[in-house]
Amino acid sequence: MSLRRLRLATQFLTRFPVPAVEHFTADELSRSAAWFPVIGLGIGLCVSAVLVVGGHWNVTIAAALALLTWVWVTGALHLDGLADLTDALAAAHRDPQRFLAVLADPHAGVFGVVSIVLALILKMVGLTQLSGQTLLALALVPAWARLGPLAWSRWLRPLKSGQGERFAWHLHGGWIACWTVILLVASVLLAPVLAIAPLGIAAWGWWLHRRVGGVTGDCLGAGVEIVEVLLLIALALAGAGPLLLGALGPLWKLGA
Repeated sequence: MSLRRLRLATQFLTRFPVPAVEHFTADELSRSAAWFPVIGLGIGLCVSAVLVVGGHWNVTIAAALALLTWVWVTGALHLDGLADLTDALAAAHRDPQRFLAVLADPHAGVFGVVSIVLALILKMVGLTQLSGQTLLALALVPAWARLGPLAWSRWLRPLKSGQGERFAWHLHGGWIACWTVILLVASVLLAPVLAIAPLGIAAWGWWLHRRVGGVTGDCLGAGVEIVEVLLLIALALAGAGPLLLGALGPLWKLGA
C-alpha cells in the first residue's frame, strides 16, 4: 500500500486536508480501498476526541458536537447513499429498472430524508451512552464499517458502472482477511461486543444479494451507515450493561 493511495482514499472518503491526488487511474482508485479501514480509524479517533473533550462539560452537547464532526469529516457521503437507496427501494416496487432510475435521481425523497434523520438520531443516542473504555473503542466502529465496502464490492456483482464496480476490480481478498483479523483482535481487547461486526457486514451483503441482486456505490454507502449504527448501539448497550445491572439490583432485592 503506497502513501499516494492513502491520500487518494482519504480525499475520497473524508474532508481531511491532505495533498490532493489530481490524476489517478481506475486501478489506483480500486487499490486505494485497502486503506479504507485506516481512514475509518482516523474518523473514529476524531469523533472520540471531541466526545472526550466535550464530555468534561456536558455529555449531551459533547455527543451533538461529536455527531457534527462525524458528518462533517465524511461530507455526509454515506448518508447520501443511505437516502438514495431508501428512496429507490420505496419507489421501485421490485422493478429493477425503476430501482436504478430512482437510485440515479439526485433529489432526496421523503423516505430518504426519514432514513437520514433516523440514522442520526440513533447515532446521537448511542454517543450519549459512551464512557470510559467504550470511548476508545468507538474508533473501531467507523473502521469496521469501512471494511464492509471491500467485502461487498468483492463478493457482489455490480448493478451498473460506478463506484461499486470500480472498487472490485483490483481488490485482493487478502486485504479483507488481514483487516478482519486486525480489527477482531482490537475489538476483543477493547470491546468484545464489536466482534459481531463481521456478522453485520455479512448480513448486509446477504440482504443486498437477496433484495437488490447486487451492489452500487449507494449500496456501499448505505451499508457503511447501517454497520456504524449497529455497532454504535451495540457498544452503547454493552457499556450501559453494568449501569443497568446496578439500577436493577435494588429491585431484585425487593422482589426477593
